[in-house]
Amino acid sequence: MKPLSTPEQILAAMTYAEKLAQLQIVWRPDSTEAGALARNGAGALFWPATAKATNALQRTAVEESPHGIPLLIGLDVVHGQFTIFPTPLAQAASFDTEVAAADARLSAREARSTGVNWTFSPMIDVSRDPRWGRVVEGFGEDPYLNAVFGEAKIRGYQGDDLSSRTSIAACAKHFVGYSAAEGGRDYNSTDISIQRLRNIYLEPFKVAVTAGVASVMASFNAVSGVPMHANREMLTDVLKNEWGHNGIVVADAGGVGELVEHGVAASASDAGRLALSAGLDVEMGGSLLSGNEPIIREGVLDPARLDDAVLRVLRLKQALGLFENPYVDESAAATGPDEASLSAARATAARCAVLLKNDAAVLPLKPRGQRVLVVGPYAESKDHLGAWVQYFASPTTTSIVESLTAALPGSVVTALPGATFFDSDPGLQAEAAAAAAEADLVIVAVGEPSTLSGEASSRSSLNLPGDQEELIRAIAGSGTPFAVVLMTGRPLVVSEWIDQCPALLVAWHLGTEAGKAISDVLTGTVNPGGKLPMSFPRSVGQVPIYYNHESTGRPARTGGSLSHQRPDVGLTGPNNTDDYFKSKYLDLELGPQFGFGYGLSYTSFELSSSPDQALSVALEGLRAGTRLSFTTIVRNTGTRDGDEVVQLYVSDLLASVTRPVRQLRGFHRVFVPAGEERRVTLTVGFDDLGFWTNDAEAGYIVEPGEFRIRVGDGLSFQEFRLTVTPPSS
Repeated sequence: MKPLSTPEQILAAMTYAEKLAQLQIVWRPDSTEAGALARNGAGALFWPATAKATNALQRTAVEESPHGIPLLIGLDVVHGQFTIFPTPLAQAASFDTEVAAADARLSAREARSTGVNWTFSPMIDVSRDPRWGRVVEGFGEDPYLNAVFGEAKIRGYQGDDLSSRTSIAACAKHFVGYSAAEGGRDYNSTDISIQRLRNIYLEPFKVAVTAGVASVMASFNAVSGVPMHANREMLTDVLKNEWGHNGIVVADAGGVGELVEHGVAASASDAGRLALSAGLDVEMGGSLLSGNEPIIREGVLDPARLDDAVLRVLRLKQALGLFENPYVDESAAATGPDEASLSAARATAARCAVLLKNDAAVLPLKPRGQRVLVVGPYAESKDHLGAWVQYFASPTTTSIVESLTAALPGSVVTALPGATFFDSDPGLQAEAAAAAAEADLVIVAVGEPSTLSGEASSRSSLNLPGDQEELIRAIAGSGTPFAVVLMTGRPLVVSEWIDQCPALLVAWHLGTEAGKAISDVLTGTVNPGGKLPMSFPRSVGQVPIYYNHESTGRPARTGGSLSHQRPDVGLTGPNNTDDYFKSKYLDLELGPQFGFGYGLSYTSFELSSSPDQALSVALEGLRAGTRLSFTTIVRNTGTRDGDEVVQLYVSDLLASVTRPVRQLRGFHRVFVPAGEERRVTLTVGFDDLGFWTNDAEAGYIVEPGEFRIRVGDGLSFQEFRLTVTPPSS
């Protein structure tokens, strides 16, 4: 049946039940059920795994459903469909948004060629608790980093034209505050103040809406006691009315029905009514209809709200070009990586590695003449894809030991397991230690398997699982120089072995080309230039720990003596603060093990920064768009070409509410050949200096006063004082 010409005309011809059918995506139906749903006018289905099957469903929808409306075909294309790129957290470690954009562009091309036109990515939840398994799916602990990486992914997925055969609709998730789950336990309760909600958790979503994201996904948690799937204030008042989001709002899987478990809905029908009335447009789970009959009685829903939801769905389909061309060319459908996609995956993966320690220049490896032993459960494993990959994703092409063997033809490379991910076998450590004593250098390849991170994968411990820490200590006891390569989906606690470890490279989960990319970094073919997007705690007891915490009235500072130490406490801990009555732990040093923005290189850099104008600006000028620039000269003072990341942070020194001690507001990764220098200019403006108070009605404000601007490499900074003068009377 040929569809009517406009979404409005289609809407006018639809029955109540047909409208509801457009507002649900049934969770993983079998092929027979999927065909029946398409025939009955379903709005969206999940990808049926092939271009041929997708075309068949689209043909059924277009030719046999009541109004010939094509289907949205959804799939979680989070960091690749066939060619798997580094996990999003790893991508954030690159401090290079082109890494995220490259992933999204290639992933969109692969996905759209097979019939997928909608992905449930990117996740832009600000993640401050590494116990939460889904930190791997986002871009770390900083709202600005999440915002700019999320924007890059959205533009990569959607391109300049959603109807392009290489574009898919993106989905910003999870709206909002999901990552603030108490105890880091997935799906748990959250409690967030208004100003923290606005200043931290909402910022990336506002940027996503400005970037034109096609859809936003509601989160499982409640905000101020109201579950997000029924939260009209957030879904309608903020997202749609205040920000002007014109796309759709989709439920997370089962989130509407779970309103009953939250205790705010009496039944599935009541839950559907609450969700759609609050501003949800598409329910994921398929419970708005029972067969073809609505479970929500007609007349209960506001007709204007229902029509708005249907129009949003139809307009997205129109923007995707589905009415004109709902089918894909089956002969051109991707079935796996090609040479170009593998090359892109390898290059981006190498940019995500973070060098945290390199005493005595253990790394990079010498090109020839060494006996290199690779030990650990990741030595020969190819479990590098990470969380949120589909069963049809292409596996890692080579292991670390295979890649190193190919890269070091003049050396002897051998491998032993040394440890396991989940069990304990002291004999494996003894065998590895004996072999290490005969080697010139050891690579200890350890970490979390992919199954330990992702959704529903919260951990109460952040130590290496199994007997991997015993392996590190055994190798340290051999006396042979060694480097630990850490594959992980979250920050881990490394404090129990880091002092014995000469070198530490965080490789995350890097995807299809992980083995080759890690080899590129270990051998120095690629000089590591990544920085940490999340802090590595000293102990799980510090969690949540993040760099941009608010100022406290009793900040502890490193150094000094505990002049007021009380002997009756019994556990005095390190001499690490300037006074006893300060915000600290008795038994732990201050700060994280490795902080946000930290990362080393095989070369050395000197940074020299200066403002490009007078450091005083009128508030009226900022409101009018004035931006102040700071230029940094980055000199490579070492003997290797390399990348440095220039970072700019802002601190508001006097405000009407407590502000973070510092906030990232700009960064740029720059390549500098050995012995040369490059200029990097970063700017700050109104959006970088302001904040929301606890009065949401007051809006976003910049208060006149003094600001500290820090520009540096994540470890050392130059500081500047910026004055914002009040409006003239």
